[in-house]
Amino acid sequence: MAYQAPWSKMQRAWLRRWAGKYIWWKTPQEALQQPQRILAQVMALGEYTDAQAMVEVFGEDALRETLRQAEVGQFDARSWAYWHYRLRLAKPERLPPMPQRQLPSA
Repeated sequence: MAYQAPWSKMQRAWLRRWAGKYIWWKTPQEALQQPQRILAQVMALGEYTDAQAMVEVFGEDALRETLRQAEVGQFDARSWAYWHYRLRLAKPERLPPMPQRQLPSA
């Protein structure tokens, strides 16, 4: 399944639901402008039932792409490791580095 829109009606409904729950500092309409951010928040902070529903509704390919496009600070070390192993993107002891902020050289 492709990561990007068009989203199915069911996927949009789940994104809308999670937008209010996991992107609490924005309105759901604002959060829906960045669906990848919503998926990343569910992956990083989500309740187990939400994470399981996310896998079923969006598929593993969309979640792999969410990890590939992760921004600095979206994942903590534990969720980064979990999802890489869960989605078979890493072998034990071979996690890719987490996204890091790049500071301009002086």
